[in-house]
Amino acid sequence: MSEAVCPFCDLEMMDGQQVILENRLCLFLQTPQEVLQGSGVIVPVAHRETVFDLTPEEWGATQELLAEAKELLDRKFSPSGYNVGWNAGKSGGQHIMHAHLHVIPRFEDEPFAGKGIRHWLKSRDNRRSGPADQR
Repeated sequence: MSEAVCPFCDLEMMDGQQVILENRLCLFLQTPQEVLQGSGVIVPVAHRETVFDLTPEEWGATQELLAEAKELLDRKFSPSGYNVGWNAGKSGGQHIMHAHLHVIPRFEDEPFAGKGIRHWLKSRDNRRSGPADQR
């Protein structure tokens, strides 16, 4: 995906997307959410395809923005937990090829409360059909 067709490079491409917090190198973005109240993504301003392409400075800026986003979300929504994670590459579930860190507040009254980001990955339904060890 090039910068010309990237909704994290051209923020107007995604309906309702807003910059909530920012620093020199990163943005915390949110779009209206029906289910994942308060969730958003932290993206580098520069187009980087995956988390593995971030510079050391972008890592630091991401960490700073994550702390700010948590403080804001704690004040606004009072979640009882968070899921925070990256998807990298198509097999890893990345649909927008611009690195983005998901920040998802979690609440005790959710039907899937207590189910972490690995819950469905550990399912027997996710077992590979080939040999278990392909080193």
